[in-house]
Amino acid sequence: QVQLVESGGGSVQAGGSLRLSCGASGLTYSTWMGWFRQAPGKEREGVAVIYTGTGSTYYGDSVRGRFTISHDSPKNTVYLQMNSLRPEDTAMYYCAADPAAGRGWPLDVRAYHDWGQGTQVTVSS
Repeated sequence: QVQLVESGGGSVQAGGSLRLSCGASGLTYSTWMGWFRQAPGKEREGVAVIYTGTGSTYYGDSVRGRFTISHDSPKNTVYLQMNSLRPEDTAMYYCAADPAAGRGWPLDVRAYHDWGQGTQVTVSS
């Protein structure tokens, strides 16, 4: 059974940085792992994902150039480095994993079946 545990959220002023971590257990094969976020009253959206086997990455349009996703294979951990944060980045951030997500659009929320509990990111202006 896959378990995902997020950490690293918090509050920061606009222009600041945060790094989120997602530790995974129960993964025995290469998989798509990544970050999604949901703001109050909005649908959950894809932020950034990575395929652990090849390192291929995809980013949402609103974060490309500001956020970087990476994977530490020995630690089975995915990181999201978030720079130049904006108030509109405020949301609950969730880690997700699924080996078959790449069959369609890898940032599609519906492609992921294993989820963490989420970590809150708040950016003040």
